[in-house]
Amino acid sequence: MARNFDLPGRSPVIASRGMAATSHPLSTSAAIEILQDGGNAVDAAIAAVAVQCVVEPHMTGLGGDCFAIVTEADGHMAGFNGSGAAPRAISTAALRDQGLSEITPDSVHAITVPGAVRAWETLLKAHGSKPLKKLLRRAISYARDGFPVAPRVAHDWVHSVGKLAADPASASTYLVNGEAPKAGDILRLPRLADTLSAIASGGADAFYTGDIAQDIVATLRARGSFMTLDDLAACHTTAVAPVLKDYRGHTIAELPPNGQGLVALIMLGLLERFDGAALDPMSPERLHLQMEAARLAYAMRNRFIADPGHMDVCHSALISPEALDQLAAQISPDKRNDAIAVPSLAPQTDTVYISVVDKDGLAVSFINSIFKEFGSGVLAPQSGVLLHNRGCSFRVEPGHPNTIEGGKRPMHTILPAFGLKDGAPWMSFGVMGGHYQPCGHVHVLTNMIDHGMDVQEAIDAPRLFLDDTFTKLQVESGIPEAAVAGLAARGHDVVRASAPIGGAQAIQIDRKRGTLTGGSDPRKDGHAAGY
Repeated sequence: MARNFDLPGRSPVIASRGMAATSHPLSTSAAIEILQDGGNAVDAAIAAVAVQCVVEPHMTGLGGDCFAIVTEADGHMAGFNGSGAAPRAISTAALRDQGLSEITPDSVHAITVPGAVRAWETLLKAHGSKPLKKLLRRAISYARDGFPVAPRVAHDWVHSVGKLAADPASASTYLVNGEAPKAGDILRLPRLADTLSAIASGGADAFYTGDIAQDIVATLRARGSFMTLDDLAACHTTAVAPVLKDYRGHTIAELPPNGQGLVALIMLGLLERFDGAALDPMSPERLHLQMEAARLAYAMRNRFIADPGHMDVCHSALISPEALDQLAAQISPDKRNDAIAVPSLAPQTDTVYISVVDKDGLAVSFINSIFKEFGSGVLAPQSGVLLHNRGCSFRVEPGHPNTIEGGKRPMHTILPAFGLKDGAPWMSFGVMGGHYQPCGHVHVLTNMIDHGMDVQEAIDAPRLFLDDTFTKLQVESGIPEAAVAGLAARGHDVVRASAPIGGAQAIQIDRKRGTLTGGSDPRKDGHAAGY
């Protein structure tokens, strides 16, 4: 498809030596700076995410988790699970003794060990080439000397004033006279700058032991947490093998549980059983099939996916031909299947996704998050570390594979992805937006593979997804009225989305032409750049 230059929009970015795509221009600039200075894709991704921990504090931070897929030029892939665990002393029984039947986003028990910083160091040791001292320099500068608040960041910030005001340290750090900063305001985070400097000099141990760890644990224990210094010191990153599934001549890689990458692979396996390419991309027929596939895939997620050591089914069984055939039989092209039950979920969440490819063909698909906007809203006051609330994805339900227990990782929403074609790297991509992410992977992939869109068109295309109760179908304003009517006629309860759905970045790799083609999401302050 060719862009109509008579209409507003953005073209994909095409380069040949290196490229980065992130949701923030300052992050992308930091990545390109590292690439031009001789660093590789992993170096650039770490520099970029560190900047975003400063300039997009509502989306990500040192107090969150991270996952990554690193792909070499020959197609060899390595996965990294940088999600933290629940404190060792916590248990479902202990919380039920406190009268708790769920972990709400504002519960101190939602704060699990933050795994991101350990994961950054692990990635660098395995695939990087530059020291943290060099890679964190730009982030430290923005934190200490100040950074301008970007337009989309300012737009989001106002929704979290109440959360930030409830914590004195957060209020004094992230509010200006009790209000959210405006676009263009300069914000400084000196305590976070000190913490970043400590990590730059002392590595991840400077975060997980010593003064920073003591500040985090003291802050949490004062609120009734089970977290200890030993819990932080035990934080580790797990190397994992990506799970692969073919879809119409392409091999798609997702990370295994505790993440939800299998949701995307289940959806692709179901959609492959229908001729989606023959349907108009904005037709109710295509959109209906995608949402029925999504409802089935998310129902499987909520039943089975958890810390893999606690799952009662092998993840490969969930994408077996037999399992997919059984699920596909529940999809009618003409009618919503009301028998598909997906429990309601916590509201959509916040994340940053980064894609980088370097001159040697090394690519990294990288995602980092503090879960809800500004995470838990709890800031460790001396270190300036804002803590996530990933643990609210746990259940407090004896016997369920995702019930909370000490040392266990929760079911996770964030997921990087990668695509191969004929065994060679084809695309590094990812989607932001909590539960929407695997569905967003499928939207981007099918837009490109089935409908011939370029990477930017695939990202720009209007989206739809289920609401937090998984009963209503939210559609962006770009979905035509005829499609809305067609979905309603098939039994969907359709509403217009009150906000943009998710965000995405991607870099497509064309080895024959020697080019990289990047796309970024205008729903965010997305920015792709190359050289």
